[in-house]
Amino acid sequence: MGKPGIRTLIIPDDGIFPNNNTLPLILMQQVFDPTAKNLVRAIEKTFHANAWGRSWRNGIYNFHHYHSTAHEVLGLYAGRVKAQFGGPDGRMVSAGAGDVIIIPAGVSHKNIEQSSDFRCVGAYPGGQSPDMQYGKSGERPQTDKNISSVPFPKTDPVCGKDGPLLEIWGKALKR
Repeated sequence: MGKPGIRTLIIPDDGIFPNNNTLPLILMQQVFDPTAKNLVRAIEKTFHANAWGRSWRNGIYNFHHYHSTAHEVLGLYAGRVKAQFGGPDGRMVSAGAGDVIIIPAGVSHKNIEQSSDFRCVGAYPGGQSPDMQYGKSGERPQTDKNISSVPFPKTDPVCGKDGPLLEIWGKALKR
């Protein structure tokens, strides 16, 4: 693992998707060597070692959705993706193999475009289970209550107790 470039984005409530006005989305670029042999296993082992579990392998859905009961991490192990965060008027983020995206509870995400070989690993902080929400009428205010009660992760999915997630989100909560 190298020293990642880190980009943060606050994704505000758009009236349909709650997103997260407090905790920023975190893009950690080139965390893992994209040419590493068996990159997918390295990412899974790192997430699990740092207490982010319930992992899965696949891609990002091509429709807007969010989780009101869990934060999520995506570790990209093949190809490239352009994803939209925050709903139809949200922010576009491009990422590739070796990158990690940490999505706070409530932030809508959608795959806009991908390379034919794009794949990622997803995981959630220990003790958290994701639900699936779609920005449909009637989801709120319950999902807003859910989001406000999602626990702060005990560890960063990549760097454990000393990771940038804890520092970045810790500062955001103090504002």
